[in-house]
Amino acid sequence: QVQLVESGGGLVQAGGSLRLSCAASGMIFSINTMGWSRQTPGKQREWVARITSSGTTNYADSVKGRFTITRDNAKNTVYLHMNSLKVEDTAVYYCFSIPFGTSVPSWGQGTQVTVSS
Repeated sequence: QVQLVESGGGLVQAGGSLRLSCAASGMIFSINTMGWSRQTPGKQREWVARITSSGTTNYADSVKGRFTITRDNAKNTVYLHMNSLKVEDTAVYYCFSIPFGTSVPSWGQGTQVTVSS
């Protein structure tokens, strides 16, 4: 059974940094596309970043140049390094995994990131 456990969220001032982690189990991690989305109350979940099994990365325009996604296949963990945080980055951040050859993601339980002005 696929399990994704996020950590690293918290309260930070605008301009600060945080690193989110997502530990995965129950899958062949190295061949899956991994990524992060976020959601604020009353809004749809917004895709933030993804990294493929080969290491190709893509970012939403709203975070490009500020966020970096990386993965450590030896630790079955994906990270989201967030710099120059803005108040509008406040959200619950969810890790996702897309198995190789499919398009159906599995989701973690989310971790809250709050950026204060």
